[in-house]
Amino acid sequence: MSADGKDFGDAKEKIPAHDSDLESLKKNGNPIDESTGEVKLVRQLKNRHVAMISIGGVIGTGLFLGTATALKNGGPIGLLLGYAIMGSICYSVMISLGEMVAYLPIPGGHIKLAERFVNPSFSLTLGWNYWYNWVIILPAELSAAAVLIGLWSDVNPAAWITITLVVTVVINFFGAGVYGEAEFIFASVKVITIVGLIILGIVIDLGGGPNHDRLGFRYWKNPGPFAQFAGIPGNTGRFLAWWAVMTQAAFSFIGTEIVAIAAGEAKNPRRNLPKAIKRVYIRICLFYILGTIVIGLLVPYNSKGLDLKDGTAASSPFVIAIKSAGIKGLPSVINAALLTSAWSAASSDLYTSSRALYGLAQAGNAPRIFLKTSKAGLPWVSLVFCSAFALLSFMGINSGAGRVFGWFANMTAVAGLLTWFGISVTFLRFYQGMKVQGYDRSKLPFASKLQPYAACGWQVFLKHEWATDTFVTNYLPLVLFPILYCVARLVQRKPIIAPEDMDFVTNIAEIEAETYDDPPPRNKLEAFWQWLM
Repeated sequence: MSADGKDFGDAKEKIPAHDSDLESLKKNGNPIDESTGEVKLVRQLKNRHVAMISIGGVIGTGLFLGTATALKNGGPIGLLLGYAIMGSICYSVMISLGEMVAYLPIPGGHIKLAERFVNPSFSLTLGWNYWYNWVIILPAELSAAAVLIGLWSDVNPAAWITITLVVTVVINFFGAGVYGEAEFIFASVKVITIVGLIILGIVIDLGGGPNHDRLGFRYWKNPGPFAQFAGIPGNTGRFLAWWAVMTQAAFSFIGTEIVAIAAGEAKNPRRNLPKAIKRVYIRICLFYILGTIVIGLLVPYNSKGLDLKDGTAASSPFVIAIKSAGIKGLPSVINAALLTSAWSAASSDLYTSSRALYGLAQAGNAPRIFLKTSKAGLPWVSLVFCSAFALLSFMGINSGAGRVFGWFANMTAVAGLLTWFGISVTFLRFYQGMKVQGYDRSKLPFASKLQPYAACGWQVFLKHEWATDTFVTNYLPLVLFPILYCVARLVQRKPIIAPEDMDFVTNIAEIEAETYDDPPPRNKLEAFWQWLM
């Protein structure tokens, strides 16, 4: 017992004996779930995989392409403020999630944690909302790939969607280890690309481009720092311009919570997960805040190129700026790098949606068939089912790939915010349970001094000019979330779990058995690599 409260080492005494005995049940060297007879998910993701998965969740097509719409709607200051505020909310959610999953890195992530600390009905609602978010964003990313390739070719987008889809499915069917390696490569390309674009943008702004045109803050003065949303004059129009940026900013940041789902397949999770989560804020500042500042300096918000409906990646603010500076050839190189971003995101979407469905089945909120795994611990039934939803991306053949991307982006932005809301609610319950049961939070593998206040910073509501398709795709998840929860409560008839009844001990012996200290670095290069990853 610690001076401040219950020590987590005491929890081992409460764990049922059969929980650790499961390790004796193995198939091909992999542990078997006694309740299903199926092989458990295998921890294959290394430290560098987890680090890059967390980065990859931050950098995506939302930064490279979506900032075009955000700049057009909000102007440079509206763009910066929108992304800065949404980035702060994202960080608050991540430290809430990080505290829970670093302590309990189990398959299903926050979906299973909601079952433990709120109630099964909330877990069902949060889980299906989360699955919906990622299974729908998958075709959005495939549509984005078609948009990017459209810069080079007039070939039917269906061909490029098919190629991207096949590669995405193949990567995931090779298992978490191959997915981790692919994401490490893809995320490395994305990091190099965005850092290079930020440096190039600063050079262009200072007049270092072929045309030697020094931009400075020209576009902050003319056409101005804020757009007038929908032509509404005065402060009201400027406020709504900033508010309109928030949807796109949400879409860009959603994905950082993937590390919670990956926690069930991460090696040494209690060491590796806190590392990845602690550095999220640095990545937000480096990539998004600096990125949006540079974009606002390089492109005026009234540029005709800022329109995804034209069906090409020429609408990316970075590509527009590079062309305006008179740099030839580089837009195609950048476009190729952006294509890897869409590929990476699609691969992550399929991985996350399949593991979310597996977690739902574990909690008894989805058919048990989705618990079926291969001998290597791959949830292949969930993967096949989620892969089928990628076919929605072929809607872009008739509707225009850019327009379909916008529809899906609207739906997933709101669904993602509801996931953040669910994570925050789950953490507040987790926090209360720890307090009531006398646990010392300072002994957790990861704990933030900003809690529980940071967990309350999730509230966002969004306004747009009227359009039937926009209204439906924006607010459908917002309507379905409370309806699904109420129906689940009526059917399951299970109350909110009392803080004193929350389970903080199941799975702990298994998790601690897989925790170990990293070997000390043998030289300065290894020391730098351990610090970086």
